[in-house]
Amino acid sequence: MAAPAQPSPLLGDALNAGYRYLDVKCDGCGTHSAVDLTIIRRPAATPIWQLEQRMRCKPCSEQRGYPYKRGHLVRLRRSKLTTKDDGEPWYPDDQRERN
Repeated sequence: MAAPAQPSPLLGDALNAGYRYLDVKCDGCGTHSAVDLTIIRRPAATPIWQLEQRMRCKPCSEQRGYPYKRGHLVRLRRSKLTTKDDGEPWYPDDQRERN
């Protein structure tokens, strides 16, 4: 079992700081998803890392016919989509040229 992501803020703290979205990546098919934290039905005192166990990959689940978890949390985001002007890389290992 993997250790929790550190540091991991509480759900309420992340929302109060303006981080509305959570990036999740499926290790099986490579699908990236942005999860809107405002629709998560968990107490504000829930650490973000605890949400990982509830995330399911839709393409992998549809292929197998049952809920299938192969994902991991990538990072918190303020916006759903990254643009070339926001100064953030798409993902931590992103090597795109920023002009």
